[in-house]
Amino acid sequence: MASDLDRHSGRMSHHDRCHPLIETNRPPVLRILVVDDHEVVRGGLVALLDRRAAFSVVAQAGTVAEAIEAARTHLPDLVIMDIRLPDGSSIEATREIRAENPAIRVIMLTSYPDEEAVFAAIIAGASGYLLKQVRSRDLIAALEAVGRGESLLDPAVTEKVLERIRRIATGRYVDELAQLTAQERRILALVANGQTNKEIAAQIFLSDKTVKNYVSSILAKLNLHRRAQAAAYVARHRLPGDESGDERQACAA
Repeated sequence: MASDLDRHSGRMSHHDRCHPLIETNRPPVLRILVVDDHEVVRGGLVALLDRRAAFSVVAQAGTVAEAIEAARTHLPDLVIMDIRLPDGSSIEATREIRAENPAIRVIMLTSYPDEEAVFAAIIAGASGYLLKQVRSRDLIAALEAVGRGESLLDPAVTEKVLERIRRIATGRYVDELAQLTAQERRILALVANGQTNKEIAAQIFLSDKTVKNYVSSILAKLNLHRRAQAAAYVARHRLPGDESGDERQACAA
């Protein structure tokens, strides 16, 4: 411990001479929020990150609502965001988090190289998009890179993104939404919001079977394979729901 004489005279204490700049030379610690609805996956990520001095996991979340609240409360530097969450679109969560605090960076983590989700994530403000198959050391390197302000895509999805950009640049990109009727656009928005066929049928006064047929047609027109892809598609196109009620029809099949 430095003596009173050392403190008041401004002389360097024995401790200071033996341990110069022990704190000031350390790189800043990245504060991280981990978002994944699978507790085991979330716990594995937390355990991996907490072993490294460069990271500090400040919060965890398993839903969109929890993620937004945790980001608002803990102000992390970086969010690791599962692309699929049970209560809504992680794309919208990313957009809201970034809108409230643009300094927060988001890396999307998913099991599938989904082209629509990649574009939606980028437009929402994500700084990275990685597959869950990524090796631990590569994930660490990716987090460090994003923490430095860089952006990145997993190699498995990079070519898909570049091909979409090429199609847009050469005029070969077709706006699939133009193929949808007003009713189909409305149903698409409801599907993307997580509603079931039964819930949609009750809301727009159609039969479950009719809604199912609509959904199949919508997915085919948009070249989508799963209902879950609809949320990413809608987020990327910023498709609004039809609130006018003009398309409400009592045409149960």
